[in-house]
Amino acid sequence: MALQILYEDAHVVVVDKPSGMLSVPGRRLENHHSAASWLQARYGEIHVVHRLDMDTSGLLIFTRHKPALRHLARQFQQRSVHKRYIAVCSGCPEAACGLIQAPLRCDWDNRPRQIVDPQQGRPATTRWEKLACHANRAILALYPITGRAHQLRVHLQSIGHPILGDPFYHPEPNSAPRLLLHAQQLGFVHPHHGHWCQFSSPIPPEFGTVPA
Repeated sequence: MALQILYEDAHVVVVDKPSGMLSVPGRRLENHHSAASWLQARYGEIHVVHRLDMDTSGLLIFTRHKPALRHLARQFQQRSVHKRYIAVCSGCPEAACGLIQAPLRCDWDNRPRQIVDPQQGRPATTRWEKLACHANRAILALYPITGRAHQLRVHLQSIGHPILGDPFYHPEPNSAPRLLLHAQQLGFVHPHHGHWCQFSSPIPPEFGTVPA
């Protein structure tokens, strides 16, 4: 799979990952190909800052040295990185926007699935905004405040609006040709010059017409 480089300098690389590509290599040999391994073959030293699920498309940032990694990791920990996702889900929420606060943990008997667990789960928060509704499906903008595994996918399932094409959390896994979740925007403070950097990725055509 081709990986599109949107920005590169001596400190960071921002890429647009296609759906179906791993962010980092898997344990099995056949899962070695990933965004990280592709960049490592190109640049040599590459450090993973964050990840996207294999079926999620969109923006990822990597660093080219450890000081930049520490700088970006701190921004993610402090939740100062801007992240906006676009999702197409089943049904149409009545409200125009909302906040989901549902603690998550791994479903150990069904890994890698995650579940909502108010007692043992780790805090997880997602803000959402309804962009459009048609034909019993909705297009939502999602803003994850925390960054738990499968957070957006489980949170939307928990409010009765699972993402189309989700093989884990939608009752009809073949409801779309792929998981309709896309990391559309990513903003951060550059670890070298300190300026705010923001990037956008075109929404894939299978999502339909998404309002600006």
